[in-house]
Amino acid sequence: MNKLGYSLAVAAVAVAASCAQAQPLVATRYADFDRYVLALSWQTGFCQSLHADNRSEPDECRLLKEQEDKTHFLTVHGLWPSLPKSIAARGVDDRRWMRYGCAARPVPNMPEARASRKCDAEETGLSLEMAAKLNDVMPGAGGNSCLERYEYAKHGVCFGFDPDAWFGTMVRMNHEVKASELGRFIARHYGQRISRSDFTAALEKAWGKNAVKSLALRCDGNPAWLTEIQLTIKASAVNAPLNKTSFVPQPHPGNCGSEFILDAVGYE
Repeated sequence: MNKLGYSLAVAAVAVAASCAQAQPLVATRYADFDRYVLALSWQTGFCQSLHADNRSEPDECRLLKEQEDKTHFLTVHGLWPSLPKSIAARGVDDRRWMRYGCAARPVPNMPEARASRKCDAEETGLSLEMAAKLNDVMPGAGGNSCLERYEYAKHGVCFGFDPDAWFGTMVRMNHEVKASELGRFIARHYGQRISRSDFTAALEKAWGKNAVKSLALRCDGNPAWLTEIQLTIKASAVNAPLNKTSFVPQPHPGNCGSEFILDAVGYE
């Protein structure tokens, strides 16, 4: 792609990002938490790991096709609030919160969303416009997978989040990561084995050392396929564009080693 074409592509991403979220994300209940985890899947690696483990492949993996824009495969998994102080005060620890989220006992004590039965969760109430935007970046949304229902039931509903604002924030941040130096690095090295140090250097170039400290990388298989990127973001910064002050350190860098594969479409 020439410089003009690339500039136009970046501009299109910026417009899409600016239009993705019409209203700020505000917690109306249990708002005393300090961070979110933005979880982005590397869809081709996720699908490869299911295939390698002989696990049932959802439609979004069976129907996966090659794309000219390789950042297309960097998709939305979720946006997860950390444990609120008011819930921790009732005896809920981080382990229980991570497992049950809004279904944690004794509070928030809402219906449990089960990963094996995502479509049993309640409808989210998303507008048709936002559902269309979400479907572009969350392949498991709608259809027979119902990832958006599961995510909202586990991580969103107990906070009183407006569904359009919550999912719109994920869509916007996904576009921002794709348009960053990290997104460009991923596109350049699509289908290749890469070093973790080169990956984090691209992230540092995009948003500085705090972004690197906020990072967790999830891999699966042997050789290791990248399956997920997690960035920890200040709750107070969630409604602003990602920048060097958006990130907070987290203690678990994930299970990816010094090298891993940015898997391409198709199975090994």
